[in-house]
Amino acid sequence: VEAVSLVHEAGRCWGAVVRCLRTGALATWLAKSTVIATGGHGRIYGRYTTNAIINEGGGAVLALDAGVPLGNMEAVQFHPTGLVPSGILVTEGCRGDGGYLLNAKGERFMVEAEPEKQELASRDVVSRHMMDQIKRGLGVESAFGDHLWLDLRHLGEAHLRTKLREVWEICRDFNGSDPVKDLVPVRPIQHYSMGGVRVNKDGEAYGMRGLFAVGEAACWDMHGFNRLGGNSLAETVVAGRVVGERVARFTDEASLSVDTRVAHAFHVEASKRIQGWLDRPGGDGTVYQVRDRMGEVMNRKVGVFREGRELETAVAELEAELARIGRIGLR
Repeated sequence: VEAVSLVHEAGRCWGAVVRCLRTGALATWLAKSTVIATGGHGRIYGRYTTNAIINEGGGAVLALDAGVPLGNMEAVQFHPTGLVPSGILVTEGCRGDGGYLLNAKGERFMVEAEPEKQELASRDVVSRHMMDQIKRGLGVESAFGDHLWLDLRHLGEAHLRTKLREVWEICRDFNGSDPVKDLVPVRPIQHYSMGGVRVNKDGEAYGMRGLFAVGEAACWDMHGFNRLGGNSLAETVVAGRVVGERVARFTDEASLSVDTRVAHAFHVEASKRIQGWLDRPGGDGTVYQVRDRMGEVMNRKVGVFREGRELETAVAELEAELARIGRIGLR
């Protein structure tokens, strides 16, 4: 099932209204405690993200609709090497093992840009230098936008098919190429969201008792504004234990004293919202076209480099897409 709304009353969360993905039927689940663990929201960048298809920010939407604030939403990390065009992550272990980044001229631009660390500079630094190369016209033109090259050929077949086997398989399966002989097309794409549902040190959502958030869905402040490589594992272990123990204690001490009329009201509201979509005549495109245009706006104007006027334009364009949603039906 997917959660479509939280059940809450007077600053207390009592569960969620959910929709069966197979039948479309609605159900309401009441609970002593509710945990948002929906991951990041990278798919608002469309295809320019390493996130799974499902990571569209559903958890953030649930929180916002319930009046729970989000925090640090501007803190978005871009990974330097997303495979073009699929966006699948090509591990930075490639550069750790000696891979090179090349521009359209075949130049290793990171040697001059970062003499000490070169390709081993942090994600945000490498991403900025890569986008600078593309902005200066040194990207490789393609039907999917400009990209750069990741050169692994000098590492040799034995290394690539053992130490970096996953990368070798990704290139084979998604691009039909062989990194032993071919350059790998890459570009910076959205990777990790430091922002999310604003919670305290125990993972409790601000202003909503009984609601918790954990992992990339939460703004737990472990990472600051730029997560270091590998720290997602630390967050999984640390936040999982800290928040998990807090949820267990809260659940053990709480009682499920909620009036079922509250749950019924949210169930009815969710049903009306869905029926509104079903009754609306089609027109002005599809929801998928809106989603794709939103991803293009986010990538072009809310990406690695951000500038005031472009951000203002992005807001206006996104507001236009929001208005268009009200005129779109389902097919």
